Amino acid sequence: MSSQATSPKPDVRFATTGSSPYAVLLALFCVVVVVSNIVAAKPIEIGTAALSLGPIQIWPLIVDGGLVLFPLAYVIGDVLSEVYGFRAARRAVLTGFSCAVLAVATFTLVGAIPGASFYENQAAYDAVLGPVGQIVTASVVGYVLGQLTNAWVLTWMKGRTAERGLVGRLLASTGAGEVVDTFLFCAIAATAIGITTGGQFLNYFVVGVVLKVAVEVVLLPVTVAVISRLKHTDPTY
Repeated sequence: MSSQATSPKPDVRFATTGSSPYAVLLALFCVVVVVSNIVAAKPIEIGTAALSLGPIQIWPLIVDGGLVLFPLAYVIGDVLSEVYGFRAARRAVLTGFSCAVLAVATFTLVGAIPGASFYENQAAYDAVLGPVGQIVTASVVGYVLGQLTNAWVLTWMKGRTAERGLVGRLLASTGAGEVVDTFLFCAIAATAIGITTGGQFLNYFVVGVVLKVAVEVVLLPVTVAVISRLKHTDPTY
């Protein structure tokens, strides 16, 4: 009687979250999330001459200040997912947004407290930090679902390839996560930064996805290097 050969199960490994590198990455992740939510209140237009394709605004490009730092959150999320696993990445996402919610609550409370008699910048305070609540709401909905999508796709692919195909799963997971994240964020935060037309929204969404993924691609060698170093230096991996 012949027996059917079965392929060996991939050796899928993860480090434990009790290691010091995880604590450092978690702290950095929280800072990136909080700061990105604040600076996202400022819309940025790249270009001057108007160019449209039907109702879709092609140029100038419309982004927000969060684009400067926010892609780093996905880089850190990829590192956490690849080295520490889905549960560790999920913990980081929930911790980061708990910090963001605390920041918004603080901004709101301080804004509601009457300023000193000599304080003349209340309007500026409200203008800068007023939209942050709506933006954080957009981030909570968009980024939690987007980052969890990113982490799930990456760890799902790793479960089938183990240590092989790192670059492929980094790109695939980032693309999936950014589409979910950016669409939901743009849909909720658009009015807070002044997006009023469907063409502007499509520009904001498509450009956001393309630029964030582009940043991830540019930083891919750094991401791979950090992951490789953690895998070789963390004794729990």
